[in-house]
Amino acid sequence: MRRILIIGLLMAGSLGLAVAWWLHHPLPLAAPTLDLSIEPGTSPRAVAQASADAGADVNPFLLYWWFRLSGDARQIRAGSYELVTGVTPVSLLRMLVRGEESLRSITLVEGWNWRQVRQALARAESLKPESQNLTDEAIMAALERPGYPPEGRFFPDTYTYAKGSSDLAVLRRALHAMDRKLDAAWAQRAPDTPLKTPQEALILASIVEKETGKPADRALIAGVFTNRLRSGMLLQTDPTVIYGLGTSFDGNLRKRHLLADTPWNTYTRAGLPPTPIAMPGAASLLAAVQPAQTKALYFVARGDGSSHFSATLDEHNRAVNRYQRGGQ
Repeated sequence: MRRILIIGLLMAGSLGLAVAWWLHHPLPLAAPTLDLSIEPGTSPRAVAQASADAGADVNPFLLYWWFRLSGDARQIRAGSYELVTGVTPVSLLRMLVRGEESLRSITLVEGWNWRQVRQALARAESLKPESQNLTDEAIMAALERPGYPPEGRFFPDTYTYAKGSSDLAVLRRALHAMDRKLDAAWAQRAPDTPLKTPQEALILASIVEKETGKPADRALIAGVFTNRLRSGMLLQTDPTVIYGLGTSFDGNLRKRHLLADTPWNTYTRAGLPPTPIAMPGAASLLAAVQPAQTKALYFVARGDGSSHFSATLDEHNRAVNRYQRGGQ
């Protein structure tokens, strides 16, 4: 009887060691990285089967019972996961319970226009292109902003997403981020700003974004445009002209372009253009509503990214001659 008890204990110990070894031993994978997609409502048994179907060399029955015995089977979260070399039954369950999904990211760059945003979404890795065949109007309707132009409405930032996420979900996050940033900037607007609405602030901020070469000049550039708006002068800013030309612009702005009237040509039309021309960052949003106090009405690029500011046309012409035409 004693011998049978000892044998039983040894067998139980061996089984325990075997189970411990299996739980912590890396699972053989069909490839270095496997995709595992768990839909909402998937049962623990189906999760175990999906792991095997994805390419993990594991007995689904044993994996399911590990999920059950762990006590965490009901805590498994839906999502898109990656099984990588070295994953064990223990680390697999931990990943599924914590919801450690396989994430990708997309960066929307300050100064990009809407066309560039759509191109970036189309190139993004593992992002479901639900907006690809939609018009701009349909996209804004899907984002619950019918009638709003998409230009400038999305905040430039890096956004992470799970594999297989919808590009509309990314856009919705960027849209709400811009809402928050714009509201925060508008709440800090200068008392004497000529801007009447947050939308006007967004439009001016987009112009400031495109005109700014060096961050130190940003508030001064906003100050120049604020002074012009306040005095009724034409804004005469090249980026708005370029935006109005659309895809026909070849990179070389000519005099005939400045004379060609479009809704965005601030050489031919007074005031702000009808929409933003790009996505402004937080610094440009703040500069638009809190411009530098300056008498400058003109500025010209020095050629090193910075700008020279002038209060009079004569001074501006001298600066243009010096920095643009090579005069002394």
